[in-house]
Amino acid sequence: MMRSIAFSLTDSVDLVYLLAAVLFIFGLKMMSQVRSARRGNMVSALGMLIAAAVTLFYIQGGQMISLVWIAGAAIIGSVIGLLLALKVPMTGMPQMVGLLNGFGGLASLLVASGDYLSNPATEQQAVQNFGLAATQFTPRDFHELLAIGLTVLVGGVTFSGSMVAFGKLQGLKITPGQPIQFRGQRIANSLLLLLSLALTGLLVAEPGSAWTIPVIAVASLLLGILLVIGIGGADMPVVICLLNSYSGIAGAFAGFVLNNIGLIIAGSLVGASGIILTAIMCKAMNRSLANVLFGGVGFEALAAGATTSDKGTIRNMTIEDAVIALESASNVMVVPGYGMAVAQAQHAVKEMADELEQRGINVKYAIHPVAGRMPGHMNVLLAEANVPYDNLLDLDAANAEFEQTDVAMVIGANDVTNPAARHDKASPIYGMPILDVDKARTIFVIKRSLNPGFAGVENELYYNPKCGMLFGDAKKVVTNLGTRLKADT
Repeated sequence: MMRSIAFSLTDSVDLVYLLAAVLFIFGLKMMSQVRSARRGNMVSALGMLIAAAVTLFYIQGGQMISLVWIAGAAIIGSVIGLLLALKVPMTGMPQMVGLLNGFGGLASLLVASGDYLSNPATEQQAVQNFGLAATQFTPRDFHELLAIGLTVLVGGVTFSGSMVAFGKLQGLKITPGQPIQFRGQRIANSLLLLLSLALTGLLVAEPGSAWTIPVIAVASLLLGILLVIGIGGADMPVVICLLNSYSGIAGAFAGFVLNNIGLIIAGSLVGASGIILTAIMCKAMNRSLANVLFGGVGFEALAAGATTSDKGTIRNMTIEDAVIALESASNVMVVPGYGMAVAQAQHAVKEMADELEQRGINVKYAIHPVAGRMPGHMNVLLAEANVPYDNLLDLDAANAEFEQTDVAMVIGANDVTNPAARHDKASPIYGMPILDVDKARTIFVIKRSLNPGFAGVENELYYNPKCGMLFGDAKKVVTNLGTRLKADT
């Protein structure tokens, strides 16, 4: 009778995990579209809540899991998460995502290490450390030991790599935005990876070799640091996607350690979706993943300190010049970039667009896949400002309209508008699909200075005779434009 009840309970738990998995999948599908992304996030969150609840109350061995420590940790974590959600500005979301990726990897590392240390790995440990009779000892499975080692490895890389990515995105001096590369760096990375894998193999062959766990952890933490410090700021969107995938893979491995189907499903979905998004980002930059990880884009140009050019003359514009151009336009294309995010200018942009639309001027937004510092960065900011979803155009749709665009207004976007990507084979961004802003009839760029973007190269667009520069903080400049437009009504 007891076996029948236990089997029935296990079946019920697995069915709930299946329901959670269905919600995860539908949530991910909904998040692929801007219009339904918010609902998709809620659906996925509901699936996670269901999976977490059934795990917490799962009865195993006839005893209820103690919820005292779990409840305390959940309350503390919820308060911290709520404070971060309320306090962190939208411009800080890439850093926030980096932190969450890192904490996910660290959690998986600690779970795997704790599971190994809290359960006997050999018969001798069972008798001496846990007070069990030899007959009560059950040897660990091969796959469980392998999962422990891999969880520690991937979790460590995810945590330290994410912390470095956070530092780069946050602009911390200890982690400069330009890639840090040194001779023998790839060899060191390879040796650390091989050492971690070899020690994982030793753990499988000798389950009692507990010393391998901290050594794998240290090696993986160093590997994560070395991998990400060698990547420049231009590639941060790809790095964020990749680290997100790593956190999911670490979670899936942890699910094998705990024999938890729900964790395996959730981690696999995160890992797979992260890899797919990484591939999409690489395609958007026309670069391979290996080139992103080891290419160090931006290093040479930044090291050279190139800030001047003989490409032509830059034409400065005034607010009055820009207002005249906007008022005489029929179609305006706004091209947002990280400069808009830094200045938190999205609401000012929406207010200015409203003024233009009241005059019968058509306003749309050209969104490049890698604009900003994480995938969807511009979409999130503009959605926060209640910009209609139908006005957001992806790369191909926007490029099809630039020739019919009267005014292209670039707000803090740099590398994604650089025509050099189409023809300059010596440029590190050569071949990267860009927004064809230079095909618009009139262009003006709102930017603080002529400093290059993350790739560290000059933007040829600024020397185009059709282009004018409005130097200053994006929010202040756009607000002034909106004020002048209102005054002219």
